[in-house]
Amino acid sequence: MASTSSSTLALSSSSTLVDAKAPRQSAAAAPQCVTLPTLPPPPMQSQNRPWKSTAYCRKIARNVMAMATGEAPAEVAATELPEIIKTVQEAWDKVEDKYAVSSLAVAGVVALWGSTGLISAIDRLPLVPGVLELVGIGYTGWFAYKNLIFKPDREVLIQKVKDTYNEIIGSS
Repeated sequence: MASTSSSTLALSSSSTLVDAKAPRQSAAAAPQCVTLPTLPPPPMQSQNRPWKSTAYCRKIARNVMAMATGEAPAEVAATELPEIIKTVQEAWDKVEDKYAVSSLAVAGVVALWGSTGLISAIDRLPLVPGVLELVGIGYTGWFAYKNLIFKPDREVLIQKVKDTYNEIIGSS
């Protein structure tokens, strides 16, 4: 009969690691021995400050009661919201089809993400980024010559921008 020898893996819980190096062991001792550092003991729950958790629970209970009754909690009522946040909240309250606006916002984010991927792919192509840069510089020069250099052209451009802004906003 053949004898079977079983090799065991011994785990030691000694904390003899120094400078993140494992201790050297003799080859005859246990070549399969794994030593692990011990964990520090868990922090003890301090019994001398039970008032902290009680105060926090009372604060949460006040906020829940305030929300249930419809009044603002004391901390929220004391802080003033910035004007832009108030404007956005008022605009959102005026929107009738919130689902459509939310869908358009998500579609815009997805389109922006896809376009950044497309631009980075084009940027990796040889010669294309240089050609596109030259086209952009040429168009910028043409636009500046056509609309910004002479005063009558500037006034026409400013009026076009104002008309487009009023057309989008809806005010006259």
